[in-house]
Amino acid sequence: MAQSRNEPVEGRRSASRRAIVASMGALPLVAATASFARASEAGSATAAAAAVIDPSSTRQTIRGFGGMAHAAWIGDLTAAQRDMAFGTGDGQLGFTLLRIPVPEDRAAWSPDLATAKRAVQLGASVIASPWNPPASMVETFVRGTQTDARRLRYSMYGAYAQHLNDFNTYLRNNGVNLYGISVQNEPDYAHDWTWWTPAEMVRFLRENAGSIGTRVIAPESFQYLKNMSDPILNDPVALANVDVIGAHLYGTSYGNFPYPLFKQKGAGKELWMTEVYYPNSSDSADLWPQALDVGEHIHRAMVDAEFQAYIWWYIRRSYGPMREDGRMSKRGAAMAHFARFVRPGYVRIGATANPVANVYVSAYRGGGSTVVVAVNKGTAAVSQQFTMANGAGSSVASWLTDASRNVASQGMVGMSNGSFTGTLPAQSVTTFVIR
Repeated sequence: MAQSRNEPVEGRRSASRRAIVASMGALPLVAATASFARASEAGSATAAAAAVIDPSSTRQTIRGFGGMAHAAWIGDLTAAQRDMAFGTGDGQLGFTLLRIPVPEDRAAWSPDLATAKRAVQLGASVIASPWNPPASMVETFVRGTQTDARRLRYSMYGAYAQHLNDFNTYLRNNGVNLYGISVQNEPDYAHDWTWWTPAEMVRFLRENAGSIGTRVIAPESFQYLKNMSDPILNDPVALANVDVIGAHLYGTSYGNFPYPLFKQKGAGKELWMTEVYYPNSSDSADLWPQALDVGEHIHRAMVDAEFQAYIWWYIRRSYGPMREDGRMSKRGAAMAHFARFVRPGYVRIGATANPVANVYVSAYRGGGSTVVVAVNKGTAAVSQQFTMANGAGSSVASWLTDASRNVASQGMVGMSNGSFTGTLPAQSVTTFVIR
């Protein structure tokens, strides 16, 4: 995220990173009402080809969904907001991942600790990313037209690894065991922080990352640019010292979501999407149906990219999953359809991804349940049949978000011969939990 070091600066993205939309303002949330398929919706629904759910066809293991907290830049989450973010009850986001910064100054290590501790208490995992090494480790250089570009001095690679280790130890001593720590946030979009070339990243991973006492995340390219991660995957020594290939998705086209080289060489490694806001940071997160774009984006991240994690930028922001008043936004509701129900350790399974135009389906298995998330971006309701390939399951519970409802329970419906039919209202997200 493009920020000054002392305060947030929204809108400092190039046109390649996001579309700028001027309209702002929060919209009121409307109280939810429950019904599995209202008669008016069912009567006008378009029939679609069956979506086949195949638990025997296993894909990636999901690590979770979450967001960023950064007390120094935008203030800490309150106690109620922490519970809102990481709780799993009605009206809560159900996040299972928290990302925090690694401040360059040791005196600034404590502001995010309370939120990290509460996230862990509620079952979430925590990762951390640095924007800059300590100033004593940095030198300036000329990079194109930038005369004050910053980089880590080569003689300080070992000291920097120790700095990351020390932060990891600090958190562990205060009750937070990091899941992983990044080498550098967006090393290829570093006008306001520290640049790393692909070769420098590989060198650090080869020579120094093995000494870090938690999982190592790299390279966190701002746009999932493969020129940053290909050299890691192609270097066996560097690859051995990295645990998570991390990427951001600012301006990344869906066509660039798949990563064949990772599938070829990334065995035993994880693939995480560690930061994004989508589609922009200028619109209110309560605009509907625009917030449906988030539902499709997560679907594509899970199905096309096969990421194991999806992490938003700021958790609490006008364009984020939590509004500034601490209530769930429409974008947050779209995220909660995944986060609340697809828990860490669940495995994505085979599903007909696009059974009809504008409908996106993904499925997950874990905890004795099958979870199906269906996004209908079309302007007409769809009568969608879902069929379990193995015929398992006897009942289905569902939750719905549309223009007037946010993750609203729709009650139960029975299954017959391993199939059920649900109405997907126009411009909606529905999560089905099959038991």
